[in-house]
Amino acid sequence: MKETGHRNVAFVLQIFRTFLKISPFAFGGGYALIALIEREAADRRKWLDSRELADIIALSQSVPGAVGMNAAMLIGYRLARLPGAIAAAAGVLVPAFAIVLTLGIVLLQFRQVPEVRAAFSSITAAVAALIAYAAFRLVRAAVVDKTAAFLIVSTVLALYFLDVHPVFLVLAGGAAGMAAKALRKRLGKPAKAAGRREPVYKYDDYFIGDGI
Repeated sequence: MKETGHRNVAFVLQIFRTFLKISPFAFGGGYALIALIEREAADRRKWLDSRELADIIALSQSVPGAVGMNAAMLIGYRLARLPGAIAAAAGVLVPAFAIVLTLGIVLLQFRQVPEVRAAFSSITAAVAALIAYAAFRLVRAAVVDKTAAFLIVSTVLALYFLDVHPVFLVLAGGAAGMAAKALRKRLGKPAKAAGRREPVYKYDDYFIGDGI
């Protein structure tokens, strides 16, 4: 195998190890996992920036499945195509399966113990903080112009005051974005730049040549 192939395999294994490391600490499910993904993949490893992560999470919420798993697979695919998506999914699933199986056995035996109940109450509070932190970072990355700010506020109000299914709000947000772009084009106003910066690692850097 050529050197490029070795490097491809090494990078895919790095993706697997990264998600294998953060998955056991994603108490609370997908939204708690998002905060850990941002810290590890965006802040530490610089695989993608906060704007790219916000786009990936928005797409992850728009399709069926757990948002954390969807985001992991999309990030893996963004970095290393199909092998990266498989590696990210496996990294998330393996610890979760083992922990859930273990907890299921343990909780059946000790779920009424006061110390165990107190521990899970504290975990719930910590999970709420993780979700709030992830939401704050996503909102800050998503507000790129006045249109985005208006959509965020109006969507929150619709969820709180109206009985609107989230799917319709996602579709309405996409339609509003396309309508805003078409209106800017008709009025002759330039589209606002999203302010992206290129990530340090791109799948093209690792998948040139024969690949895996």
